[in-house]
Order: sequence, then C-alpha cells, then structure tokens
Amino acid sequence: MQTNSLVLSACIAEVESMRYTPAGIPALNLRLEHESQVPEAGSQRTVKVVVKAVAFGTLAERLARQAIGSVWRFSGFLANARQGKSLVFHIQEFLPD
Repeated sequence: MQTNSLVLSACIAEVESMRYTPAGIPALNLRLEHESQVPEAGSQRTVKVVVKAVAFGTLAERLARQAIGSVWRFSGFLANARQGKSLVFHIQEFLPD
C-alpha cells in the first residue's frame, strides 16, 4: 500500500492573502518553518526547513486567523506545485503543538 502523509510541527512564518479557486473554494498559501534536533549516524543534527504549504475550505479560513509565529502540529500530504518544480504540503488538519 502506498502512503503519502506528513506530520510536521512548525510555526507559521508567512501567510498570503486568501484567494479562491474557480469553484469558489477558499485557498490559503503559507510558509511554515521548522527547527529540531534529530539523531543521524550516531550524533545529533540540527534540522531547519522552510516548507511551502496550502490549505483549502474552512481549514484555510481557520488558518488565516492564526498568528504569525504561532506553532502548530500540521498533518496532510505532499504534492508537486503547479509548475512541478517544487513540493507543496497540503494541510488537512492542524492542532496546537
């Protein structure tokens, strides 16, 4: 069975203006930032990552009300951006971290 799921604790670093799909569904583009220590090859490694993300519908409306810098646990899946040159995290849920 193939799986495409991601859970990421991150802060909201940037939020673009709400937009709407041709079908009228709210859509919100965000930039999330994550930093942690993870074990790798017998030592601790500092990992910093910036992730492009998108949310749709009522989830987008809820996310638009959250403060820049607030930290959440996001869950969703990865997909190619429209141009296919990068990945975008499609958020399906977020909870306090």
